[in-house]
Amino acid sequence: MSSTPKCQLYLISPPTIGQDFPSRLERALDVLGEGNPVAAFQFRLKGLDQHEAAELAAPLQEICAAREVAFIVNDDVALAKRLGADGVHLGQSDGSPKEAREELGNEMQIGVTCHDSRHLAMEAGEQGADYVAFGAFFPSTTKETKHIAEIELLEFWSELFEIPCVAIGGITPENCRPLVEAGADFIAVSGAVWNGDEAALVEAFAKQLG
Repeated sequence: MSSTPKCQLYLISPPTIGQDFPSRLERALDVLGEGNPVAAFQFRLKGLDQHEAAELAAPLQEICAAREVAFIVNDDVALAKRLGADGVHLGQSDGSPKEAREELGNEMQIGVTCHDSRHLAMEAGEQGADYVAFGAFFPSTTKETKHIAEIELLEFWSELFEIPCVAIGGITPENCRPLVEAGADFIAVSGAVWNGDEAALVEAFAKQLG
């Protein structure tokens, strides 16, 4: 048996970002120094115009860049292009990875929400997605849970495909271990970090991800 490769954290912004959020993001990313498990941060805010979103994103993007954490924009190819982000994350209604690739070029990471579907994930891979996201694995406090994914889906994907997979939905330090063992490359979390002491919670996740 080979040892499970180390799983990393994929942080998603809370639904609203206050003035103190840049300092909170710094705390979350600095808590364990070079041993910090956060590989990516997704900027996900709804209902803002692009100018407003770009202003809020800029300091967060700088914080991520200084720590070599990938800065991913949710849902918005145009905003990702405007910011020169590291990537964009597409929902099933946000256009195809192929179209996004034509718009953004080959350097930007493109991720796709695939819910609980092997078919959607394989389709995303064929269209050039750099990673696929499965979930929700548990009921989420951040957004309504419409699709429940089984842990076996992570095992199936990680055994057959090279494209990394992200597990999302209601994940906490207490329940994440089976997802790590099933082969998730990344654990995506929002409320499980931002609804408490972000530094302590990132540290708690780090103990479960190795």
